[in-house]
Amino acid sequence: MKSYDIIVIGGGPAGLAAAIAAKKEGIDSILMIERDNLLGGILNQCIHNGFGLHTFKEELTGPEYATRFIEQALDLDIEYKLHTMVCDISPDKVVTVMNREEGMVQYQAKAVILAMGCRERPRGALNIPGYRPAGIYSAGTAQRLVNMEGYMPGKKCVILGSGDIGLIMARRMTFEGAEVKVVAEVMPFSGGLKRNIVQCLDDFDIPLLLSHTVVDIEGRDRLEAVTIAEVGPDRKPIPGTFQRYECDTLLLSCGLIPENELSKQAEVELSPITSGPIVDESLETNVEGIFACGNVLHVHDLVDYVSEEAALAGKNAAAYVRERFGTGKAKGGKVVKIEATDGARYTVPSSIHVENMADLLTVRFRVGAVFQNSFISVYFNDERKMHRKKQIMAPGEMEQIILKKKDIEGYDGLETITVKIEAE
Repeated sequence: MKSYDIIVIGGGPAGLAAAIAAKKEGIDSILMIERDNLLGGILNQCIHNGFGLHTFKEELTGPEYATRFIEQALDLDIEYKLHTMVCDISPDKVVTVMNREEGMVQYQAKAVILAMGCRERPRGALNIPGYRPAGIYSAGTAQRLVNMEGYMPGKKCVILGSGDIGLIMARRMTFEGAEVKVVAEVMPFSGGLKRNIVQCLDDFDIPLLLSHTVVDIEGRDRLEAVTIAEVGPDRKPIPGTFQRYECDTLLLSCGLIPENELSKQAEVELSPITSGPIVDESLETNVEGIFACGNVLHVHDLVDYVSEEAALAGKNAAAYVRERFGTGKAKGGKVVKIEATDGARYTVPSSIHVENMADLLTVRFRVGAVFQNSFISVYFNDERKMHRKKQIMAPGEMEQIILKKKDIEGYDGLETITVKIEAE
């Protein structure tokens, strides 16, 4: 069985950034595994701009952003395999893969970085009544058809869900000559970035109906129309609010789910909130030597943050390989929990090994509703240590706080750090 110091599962933005960071830390034995026929992941079909403002200080398209990292990986001579599916990861880090050339093979890793990304929530999870006619696509599938394969899904379009991919596809379908009649969102707030609502809907006079959902689908062979209704706080349709829209295409943009079937096989503990692994300050999971980053960990709003987080995972995986298999040193010392409450849904990471943390630690989280003129507060045990006002916070945009190691070390008896949203 061939061995590697680090195996990276996924060749998208997270996998690339993690592998590059690990290589720059002096780890030469790295294998990156990608199931698609080229590196870059989902960015290859994201031909719109808006990427790279944080990382490269300029606006790039998805393929341009991916190419910057692919070129770095090639320059560093990082080994990778395409058209290769990972079938299993064992808790002792034996990775089983399959491809056309080699069949099924196994590799032993000292450390594994999970960077599998996420998938779209399917229609079946939405319980929409009606037949299963042609013309119903997930927004990401439609994006691939239009941007990479040159096919138009349809000419009269309704979009259910206001995730970023759905908003971007509303603009993209309009560019290609389709009529986008409406974007409906079951929640009372959008799931996408504010800039995408402005640039993709408002600029093209596409209506966004909040607290609305599709309640009926017409058509047997091909989609003919959908019925949209307003929903109450219980998310049940309100009588008298039904509107019928004739269309031949329905795009579903109803959320993303981290791709964690492999993580479960490796006995990685998953968060019930994010559906991603629970990690510490090193982005290490409960299974020693298995790290997670990017959208497989929690769904990000900007790819720049994916790259930043993945670079940290690669750096920490390299440190793990050096220390655990060099000096034999294991992670230990005091552990402080990080909890989210009162409007904050979760935090990444969710615990800190104080001795192991960097001088500054970025903690990212999302809120569960729209908050205006509220405060992000951080408590050490029951004492408030941070209180920062924000004009607006929404579930579609990630928030973050910075923790200082010296503050944590200097606080006697610290057991829990709590992040919450407060009105004053």
